[in-house]
Amino acid sequence: MKVKVIVRAKLNPTEDESKLMRAIVNLTGFENYRKEHEGNFEYIIQEGDESLLIRLRELLRRERILDAARRIIMQGVEGQTITFHLNRQVAYVGHISFCKPEGESPLGPITFHIWTENVKELIDWLATRTIGGVPVDELCPSEYRPYAQLEKPSK
Repeated sequence: MKVKVIVRAKLNPTEDESKLMRAIVNLTGFENYRKEHEGNFEYIIQEGDESLLIRLRELLRRERILDAARRIIMQGVEGQTITFHLNRQVAYVGHISFCKPEGESPLGPITFHIWTENVKELIDWLATRTIGGVPVDELCPSEYRPYAQLEKPSK
């Protein structure tokens, strides 16, 4: 599956660049970045493949927010593009909180733009459904996942 990921956050004039980078690294696991200027604003940008999503995937599982994350991520789908925003202050302390593009994160969000040939497959990998709070991909082999029910299996 072909995937292109761009992680982008505005660097405010009064903000410490190293703190913004720590927030981004907490989400992606990578320290490489570039700066771009747009008008009077400066942006920190990471660009790469699905490897930029591995740490985020681990955090979603650790925080046990897969179902909520899946709903929010699916709301950001437009064609072959997925866009969602994360609160940078929460990311700075190593957690995840989804937010709106404006207003909910006082310094502005960290935005993920993902382009992929197969949106459903990527979302299933990043934020899989759960059954009784357990990720589907841990409960059943990949060939049976489409048949997995959303409720707890009967005993």
